[in-house]
Amino acid sequence: MTSTVPNVAHDAREAEQHPPTDARPEPTVTMFGPDFPFAYDDWLAHPAGLGQIPATEHGAEVAVIGGGLSGMIAARELMRMGLRPVVYEADRIGGRLRTETFEGCDPELTAEMGAMRFPPSSTAFWHYADLVGLESRPFPNPLAPGTPSTVVDLKGETHYARTLEDLPPVYHRVMEAWNSALEEGAEFGAMQRAIRERDVPRIREIWSRLVERLDNRTFYGFLCDSPAFSSFRDREIFGQVGFGTGGWDTDFPNSILEILRVVYTGADDDHRLIVGGSRQLPLRLWEDEPQKLVHWPRGTSLSSLHGGRTRPAVTRLHRTAGNRITVTDADGDVRTYRAAIFTAQSWLLLSRIDCDDDLLPIDHWTAVERTHYMESSKLFVPVDRPFWLDRDERTGRDTMSMTLTDRMTRGTYLLDDGPDRPAVICLSYTWCDDSLKWLPLSARERMEVMLKSLREIYPHVDIRRHIIGNPVTVSWENEPWFMGAFKANLPGHYRYQRRLFTHFVQDRLPADRRGLFLAGDDISWTAGWAEGAVQTALNAVWGVMRHFGGVCDPANPGPGDLFDALAPVELPED
Repeated sequence: MTSTVPNVAHDAREAEQHPPTDARPEPTVTMFGPDFPFAYDDWLAHPAGLGQIPATEHGAEVAVIGGGLSGMIAARELMRMGLRPVVYEADRIGGRLRTETFEGCDPELTAEMGAMRFPPSSTAFWHYADLVGLESRPFPNPLAPGTPSTVVDLKGETHYARTLEDLPPVYHRVMEAWNSALEEGAEFGAMQRAIRERDVPRIREIWSRLVERLDNRTFYGFLCDSPAFSSFRDREIFGQVGFGTGGWDTDFPNSILEILRVVYTGADDDHRLIVGGSRQLPLRLWEDEPQKLVHWPRGTSLSSLHGGRTRPAVTRLHRTAGNRITVTDADGDVRTYRAAIFTAQSWLLLSRIDCDDDLLPIDHWTAVERTHYMESSKLFVPVDRPFWLDRDERTGRDTMSMTLTDRMTRGTYLLDDGPDRPAVICLSYTWCDDSLKWLPLSARERMEVMLKSLREIYPHVDIRRHIIGNPVTVSWENEPWFMGAFKANLPGHYRYQRRLFTHFVQDRLPADRRGLFLAGDDISWTAGWAEGAVQTALNAVWGVMRHFGGVCDPANPGPGDLFDALAPVELPED
């Protein structure tokens, strides 16, 4: 997800309406709330640490199911507290931080099959990226300052732009309509100000009002309710290329609350890519040797605790005497734990993993069953050089541009490390129905259809002659250990999401339903964003710590300690 133009206007309007009263810089927007406005970044940065467990519990094993970003962060923080995480991973470390290489090509040439761009507002995510020394640079989003040029192609009409001002007036009108819809229908300016200032009472006041009013509203219905979007043509343009990776019309059936969380928190702004690939983050966390460790000797890492290999896929989860969690893996090994963290896609609990009903409270099972996942596909090809930067002698423009279109490709991204090196094209990035259109096709068949679509936009560009290797592709809905790209709530799903997110606070659960903690971005309020994976991992760490009798330092309370003051809105169920 990324913004083309709307939020630039938001920032400018905010500056006009609320000019600074002194020389202090305006606070930045972060992914602070709105549902649970807890400062995860401050909790991580505090010198007191996240908390401690009794010395008698040091070395106790905790199962961590899933070796993606959420699992690696949870495991690392449990290890730092003196517990012994046992990580299970069905496929490969990284989850949807999946960086692929091209067979027969320079291994530095990579394709990001999952997460590929990260907003600065994801401050807890960047805490860990900085911790392991990852480098980043701006991602070439449409009309971003670092993007040489953007082409918007809609209904056969193509517009070339280096800046917003190069687009026709209709796109400006659509941008202003979106700004008006957000302000009039969702109190955008007031909410973003409150998030910038971390004004918890104000955030909760505004969000409580909006949740009650908008939980049953689709994204498209929200647009239709706005007088600014009375034109179907404007709604169509907005959906196809207005903002997002080829527009957000694939999100139109989803809850408007999902969209508001993104735009309020700047999640679709100023994205950065990880140099060398995002999978480096979970891999480096796996090998990292934290300086401050309790119980474990200096030089201990998650890798060393596991002999260099994670445990294989989990095939069964059930409760046994003493309220233990018993885990059976693909090798047939059976181990029993006092606590476990489940970070994988929650649908796996319904299909790939044999689970007893008493693993979760019945209301939580209902929430898992009602989880709605977005489909998503990508296809990348390696090319000999960034030929798109060549000047077209006929037009004086770049030969090819970052492209948003209503054709089959939807979004095409151009990625390079300099003019004299091989480069990568993400030929297509699609969602939902657009992704399902590709599902039966092989990587090569997909590439042929994409090249045909792009040839209609760039009739004089021979992309094929620059391709130096085979394409790589993914359809996340067809991945057996994922079954979808990420959760996206439908209207009326707020109550389900609340149950899943708040599961880490188990004091009020029946004693025989405690000890298993849900985590991962689909449990978060911001699914599809790495920040959600980080935040829910930290929630689960707090829950496990509490389960073992641990506490946070009074000077640095954790998310569960402040839960009653920050708890998400609770809608009536009768």
